[in-house]
Amino acid sequence: MADSTMTNAKPLPIYRRAVFTISGAHFLNDLVTTGMVPALVVLYKQAFQLNYTQSTLIVLVSYITSSVAQPLFGMFTDRHPRVWWFTIGVFLSITGLALSGIAPSLPWLLLFVGISGLGSGAFHPEASRGTHLASGGKKGLAQAIFQVGGNTGQAVGPLMIPLFLVHTGIKGLVWFLPVAILSLLYTGQLLRWLNRSVKETSKSQMQLQGENNLTGVILLSAIIILRSWCQIGVVVFLPFYLHHLSIQASETLNFVFVGAGALGTFIGGMWSDRLGLKRLLLVSMFVATPFAILFPYLSGFLSYVDLLLFGFSVLSSFSVTVVYMQKLLPKNIALASGLSIGFGVGAGGIGSIFMGSLSDWLGVSIVFGLLSILPLLGGIIAIFLPSDRSRALTAH
Repeated sequence: MADSTMTNAKPLPIYRRAVFTISGAHFLNDLVTTGMVPALVVLYKQAFQLNYTQSTLIVLVSYITSSVAQPLFGMFTDRHPRVWWFTIGVFLSITGLALSGIAPSLPWLLLFVGISGLGSGAFHPEASRGTHLASGGKKGLAQAIFQVGGNTGQAVGPLMIPLFLVHTGIKGLVWFLPVAILSLLYTGQLLRWLNRSVKETSKSQMQLQGENNLTGVILLSAIIILRSWCQIGVVVFLPFYLHHLSIQASETLNFVFVGAGALGTFIGGMWSDRLGLKRLLLVSMFVATPFAILFPYLSGFLSYVDLLLFGFSVLSSFSVTVVYMQKLLPKNIALASGLSIGFGVGAGGIGSIFMGSLSDWLGVSIVFGLLSILPLLGGIIAIFLPSDRSRALTAH
């Protein structure tokens, strides 16, 4: 298979085998990090007899190492590409989680969770770079396939608790060690292609790359943070806001929101290749606004429909912002991934802590009202983004 980077004549076709393999690795990685670790806090708390502060420390360590650290990994790999981080990253993320099942104390537990998080942090920039190289002229579609793999892992992760770990306890996590070993074989098949593609791209396209657009990066980062606050805020606070409903009913609404978002991520990525990145981003934010504002005033079947359309629209720009950031940072593709994926998720997690304090002060209803206007603010900021059709962003 030839290198799937852009040529002067026309883009090469998408390298589907690479894209779907990387997406599968993304599924495995996010299954254990963003999917299982937050859901495991209840079991960790029971097994180690932790208080609430110690329990939330586990999530904080996971967020810092797996999400907030991603831009740092990205900056390093842009200067010194380490394609093997793609393979070793997934291995460490799964291994760290597996070892946490036999941790003898809280410090050891935090260490293993940190190792798992660092593996995830190292994986994402190289995996996103690989998707970029394999995408040919289908940047949006390739990133959508990649992101759907991660979204599916996040959705499946919590299901492992009632289906498996409730019966085995946290010691059952050691059964993920064979999965970690198999992941080396699964991801290792792409290393030769990745290494060759990175070298060929460095040699043939260094002269063709455009300049980084720092103003655009700041604006797009602000939009990503607002969207992440909205997404995570809805997931965290929806059960508290709908306190009159049963836990099962509120969690079903949450599943509708997250599931619709995963579908929106995929379809939005496909549409962006035709509509353009900025146009899709604007439509996503402004269309999501009325659904967000209307939700508190609806009930029953209409609330399900509204939340489905809200999740679909607001998250249809997820893979779009990754590609957009890569266009704004053509000299730093891995850093672009770290900012658009890791930093955004990490900022959302940190934002949820702030919103929790605000809820204690003003009440959940006020906070949920504030969440509903975040897409509108994101849409207004998006107006000032540089056009992705401009020569400055397409030179590379």
